[in-house]
Amino acid sequence: MAKAINNIKRFELSPEDKRKKDLEEVENALIDNKDSILELLTAVGHMHDRGVLSLLNGLFGQGDKVLNVLVKALDKPEATNTIKNLLLMVGTLGTINVRQLEPLLLKLNSGIARVAEYKETDEKTSYFDLVKALKDPEVNRAVTLLITFLKGMGEDTSEMERNTQLPEDQKMHKMEKNERDVPPNKRE
Repeated sequence: MAKAINNIKRFELSPEDKRKKDLEEVENALIDNKDSILELLTAVGHMHDRGVLSLLNGLFGQGDKVLNVLVKALDKPEATNTIKNLLLMVGTLGTINVRQLEPLLLKLNSGIARVAEYKETDEKTSYFDLVKALKDPEVNRAVTLLITFLKGMGEDTSEMERNTQLPEDQKMHKMEKNERDVPPNKRE
């Protein structure tokens, strides 16, 4: 029968062999990623030509001073309001239904294109000209669209507002609105 192996000797590389192996590994990685590395070096060269690298070196070299200036600038009430308004606008943009907005934007672009082609004259538009223009189907559609838009702007959206009321006030406001909407003979 064979004897059990009790002692295992690990094969250790000499520092020279390890260095040689590491260099070979780096060399292979450079060859495999040659195009990416060349593009990166080109980009770094352009950054150097434009002075971006000098700016970054100065920025990181004076990191504490730069950070101090930024913190002081952000500590002002105007900056705080700007950040708050920016976050509010981003949140509002998230509520816009872009699919519904697209046809309106296309019509807006068309209107802007017509205005760009318009040659300004001294001719004035009379009331009769306005009434006559309403017979034009395109003008009539535009006026109808504008009136529909204005009706939408005039709707009561207070129950949808999130930022003008505290959450507990929103609940109370919704309950009051629901009570007003229920006819008196249906109330409990």
